[in-house]
Amino acid sequence: MNRRTVLATIAATAGVVTAGGLYRRYGGDEPVIPDVPLGDERLEQRHSVARGQDVYFYTAVPAGHGDGRGLPVLLVLHGASKTAKDFPALGLGRFATDSVRRGNAPFVLAGATGGRLAWRPSGADDPQKMVHEEIPAWCAERGFDTSRMSACGWSMGGFGALLLAATFPGFVQAVAAFSPAVSPGDPVFTQAGALRDVPVGLWCGTDDGLLPEVKALEKALPQPKAAGSYSEGRHNFGYWSTCLPAAFDLVARVNR
Repeated sequence: MNRRTVLATIAATAGVVTAGGLYRRYGGDEPVIPDVPLGDERLEQRHSVARGQDVYFYTAVPAGHGDGRGLPVLLVLHGASKTAKDFPALGLGRFATDSVRRGNAPFVLAGATGGRLAWRPSGADDPQKMVHEEIPAWCAERGFDTSRMSACGWSMGGFGALLLAATFPGFVQAVAAFSPAVSPGDPVFTQAGALRDVPVGLWCGTDDGLLPEVKALEKALPQPKAAGSYSEGRHNFGYWSTCLPAAFDLVARVNR
């Protein structure tokens, strides 16, 4: 069942507990979405054996590139307050088109609902396995090039994208993490050495409580970060949307 239009709601709360601990989450800032056309954007339901439940599966192809056959894949891992069902309203498909219009090589976006488990297994529910095994298979069915994949994510999803790359060396070509919910001593830090050959982009707002942890992660990386910045912004998609173009630039570079 395909769905084209979805409404997104951003809830503001006093705080949230993630892999990085308790920090303040700011809400209310809407994403800045490029004024460009959508390509082939799909939202459907698939059964995830790894998660033991039906999940929303999202894909977006840049406008002008048909059904995306033969294009590399950027895996998108959501944070705690969103799911793949929200991706259309966040304008992700338009960012894919914008990237191409700015001169980058095209790639498709793909993501699925991972729950609130920080993209780690919990009992019989394993969203990380879903990303590692099932999403590539679903993408291959659509003819996407799953030999060239990168990963991005925000907050909990940024943690998940980094952990995915560290857990399965060689699985992704690059990682772009926006305000990743990390903390010294967690698996991303302890496995940071596995990111030696993976270009990593890190972005975080200067008004985000996670900024010290993200800067600590940058120091822990075995090589300098490949992209990213610490600029004015808070822990919401209003800020993260301003980081997407630079992140997509990074992904396009490694796909050439």
